[in-house]
Amino acid sequence: MANDSVKAAFEKQVVLLPVDIIVPQREITPGHRSGDFYRQLTASLKHVGLIEPLVVYPRGPGDYLLLDGHMRLEILKSMGIKEVKCLLATDDEAYTYNRHVNYIPAVAQHLMLLEALKHGLTEERIAAALDVSLDSIRAKRDLLNGICSEVVPILADKQLSPQVFSILRKMKPIRQIEAAEHMAAGGTYTVPFAKALLAVTKPEMLEEHAAADKKLQATSIAARSMLEEENEFLLKDLKSVEESYGTDVLMLTVACGYLDRLLKNAKVERYLDRHHTDILSTLKTMLADGGVRTAPPQSVAG
Repeated sequence: MANDSVKAAFEKQVVLLPVDIIVPQREITPGHRSGDFYRQLTASLKHVGLIEPLVVYPRGPGDYLLLDGHMRLEILKSMGIKEVKCLLATDDEAYTYNRHVNYIPAVAQHLMLLEALKHGLTEERIAAALDVSLDSIRAKRDLLNGICSEVVPILADKQLSPQVFSILRKMKPIRQIEAAEHMAAGGTYTVPFAKALLAVTKPEMLEEHAAADKKLQATSIAARSMLEEENEFLLKDLKSVEESYGTDVLMLTVACGYLDRLLKNAKVERYLDRHHTDILSTLKTMLADGGVRTAPPQSVAG
């Protein structure tokens, strides 16, 4: 493998460019404009301003191809902004910037909110910047109130609804840990599953206010109903996988065969080794893993 130094994906300096010389690669549709993300991004740009610069590729004098930031550019134009901060890319592809899609887990949102409040931002300003209700901000602020400290690292990086923590809060600490471990073991972090765990919890393992609520008493009928509902969701997911498994395996096998032939081309391999070492390493690892499993997933008894 070559020992060439890694080439930077963009220039170090942030430049200020007129918006009318930036050429987008895709159109922002009415569907995008009516979505929650577009609305929240608009509110953030109005109250906080542009935090992350756009990424553009200079194709020539007065001609910059937009690689990342299409919604931001559209909103800034609608706000009458004439110039915008940009990073200059050294290649005309957006893979480097959109390689991973990162969704912020509920616990991380809670910690970020506490940090912002610690540095003097008010709940009202944060709510306005994100275009959400003040109650929503306060709910995220108090997300871990009443949650056992041992539960936090188990669920810290998991994508789950804040309502799951409201359900766990009704259990005593030792039961909270057990419930979180059940979720992690099964890879299921849904609200119905959390409710099912709550329903089968013994009254003595519930907090007093939850145990006193007759609606939360774990009768065998209610527990079985909730567990059957969650099992039905799992069976539907499994059925969907079974229906597409054959096609997916065929497509993957064809793709692996193509990649194998492609990497046998010395010129292609040298190019990837020089310019995209991480991609080449990933492809070789994938091809060296021994192919694709051909046995379909096993059915689960209802």
